[in-house]
Amino acid sequence: MAELKAEKNISSIPIDSFSNLRITSIWTFLMSVQWSEPWLVGLLLFHAVCLCVTLVTCRFYRAQICHFLLMVGLVYSAEQLNELAAMNWRSFSNFQYFDSKGMFISLVYSIPLLLNTVLIVMLWVYRTFSTMTELKILQLKRKARREKRDKTD
Repeated sequence: MAELKAEKNISSIPIDSFSNLRITSIWTFLMSVQWSEPWLVGLLLFHAVCLCVTLVTCRFYRAQICHFLLMVGLVYSAEQLNELAAMNWRSFSNFQYFDSKGMFISLVYSIPLLLNTVLIVMLWVYRTFSTMTELKILQLKRKARREKRDKTD
């Protein structure tokens, strides 16, 4: 009976038609993707450009806010994009990657965008702490000058 259950559980794990791998983890899922498809190469380039824009806009706060909001909006629209891609996958892909739970689009589209937004938030927190530290140093210097001036008067 236990063997029958184990067989049933193993047989319920999907096998990828491209690589013949039994998909048991995120890693095997990502390994089963045919990364040479043009739209996937374009998606990877898109993520590389987003990372470059994040790094370039470090000194331009307002541009980085716009970039941040754009990426958050793209993540927000991932569910609708997944549905659209699931309906039209034959027009741009060799395989149907877009499942109803959205695992594929989450892994290759949303997570890289979210990591990029986390990087921006980390930069903002660092910049805020740096500014607060500089402000406190200036306050302490001003206080020391005032005390020194008061002692000499």
